Amino acid sequence: MRKILWTISGLWLCGLLVAAGTESFPLKDGTTVGGDIVSFNDNGIIFRTGDDKYTDRLPWLKFSQDGLKQLAQNPKIDPFVEPFIEPATAESSHKPEVKIQDVPRLDRASPASLFGGLFSSSVGLMVLLLIYAANIYAGYEIARFRARPMAAVTGIAAVLPVLGPVIFLLLPGLRAARAATVQETPIETPAETSTEGVPVESKPHRFMVPGMKPEEEIHIVAGSWEAGAPPAPPEQAETEIFQRGQFMFNRRFFETKFSGFFGIIRHEADKDKVLQVKTPRMLFVAERITRIAANEVHFEVLRGDSRQEVMVPFAEIQEIQLKHK
Repeated sequence: MRKILWTISGLWLCGLLVAAGTESFPLKDGTTVGGDIVSFNDNGIIFRTGDDKYTDRLPWLKFSQDGLKQLAQNPKIDPFVEPFIEPATAESSHKPEVKIQDVPRLDRASPASLFGGLFSSSVGLMVLLLIYAANIYAGYEIARFRARPMAAVTGIAAVLPVLGPVIFLLLPGLRAARAATVQETPIETPAETSTEGVPVESKPHRFMVPGMKPEEEIHIVAGSWEAGAPPAPPEQAETEIFQRGQFMFNRRFFETKFSGFFGIIRHEADKDKVLQVKTPRMLFVAERITRIAANEVHFEVLRGDSRQEVMVPFAEIQEIQLKHK
């Protein structure tokens, strides 16, 4: 009898233990799953539902919030389940009133004029100094371009900034003014001159006497030895002068005025012509232009028995003369 009672008690206790270990957990689809927990990790959990029967690994997302909370009661499973449990909405606490306090502020400077602002700061003074220096340099360049006295133009530019250089830039150069004055001066010519500039001698008066034959006029005819004499060579063309102030010396000027000096073989019309170039450092005679750039030109110069190439910047050329050899 005792054995029967002990057997019944053992079966009852096993049933209680099985009932305690086989807790059911609700899923999102409304079903439940239960059994012994066999394995769990980040990907889910596996249950043993019966003898040698196991469920597939159930992801944590398949459990409802109540099921997740039941699983979270196990301290070992809680770290895996906690990220999937939705936090409870907390009641919004009363926000404190924000008080805006006055802070000390700097007073704005009174607005000044443009020139007043320039003179009242170190940066403005530096800008004005640079503009003044550029004004004097402009006067120096204008004096070179217009062939004016360097000291006079730069001095006036220093006394009258901007206005002084503009006035000299609008005025013609000294050489151009002198050339215009010479051209306007009339040249008096004698009343009776021949085409060669020699005065024509008046013919003497002759009187005819009745009954006498008129004197035969003597005609001078060139001799036979003079018939084959070559004609006198025509006078060479005048020298052409190009001065700074009247012409702008740049690449276009040389390509337009002296196009015949660029080739190795010169044309017949320019074969006996040369260029006399004057700079502040030297004066030389060029027979050909070897090459030309944006800011300089290269001439071929004959020095002794050798030919040399001379480079001259456009800014240093003061005068160019085109003349015959």
